Amino acid sequence: MRLATLLWTAAAGMAAAASNPSGAEIVNLDEAQWSYEKGSSDGSAGVLLHSDERTGGIDLLVRQPAGNVIAPHYHDSNERIIVVEGQLTLHLESGDKFIKAGGFAFLPAREVQRLSCGAASRCTFYLSWDGKPASHKVE
Repeated sequence: MRLATLLWTAAAGMAAAASNPSGAEIVNLDEAQWSYEKGSSDGSAGVLLHSDERTGGIDLLVRQPAGNVIAPHYHDSNERIIVVEGQLTLHLESGDKFIKAGGFAFLPAREVQRLSCGAASRCTFYLSWDGKPASHKVE
């Protein structure tokens, strides 16, 4: 699943998330309602966890199959990644960094990145942006 599609899916789910009157949002992995891209055969999925109407920031859970690659891109806002299961490789201009389950990464706005899920197992990770997460492809 392309990251842009996950962001679109998240935007579509914002109205449902905003309908919770208490403001508390709790999602457990075993109860998460994953959204899949129509026509996608790779099994990638996402769950909108929270959206901030004031800043445009969002929080997502993303699940990628083993070996999946997210093409080079950057965002207009700061991004945080926490790996829940599996291992991600974060390909940066400064070199490759491995993020294992429980690991964290902070990427400043406009940091060019490419993510790949390890070959051994699927990856589940939390993504958070402190502003609108507009994604821009990099060739």
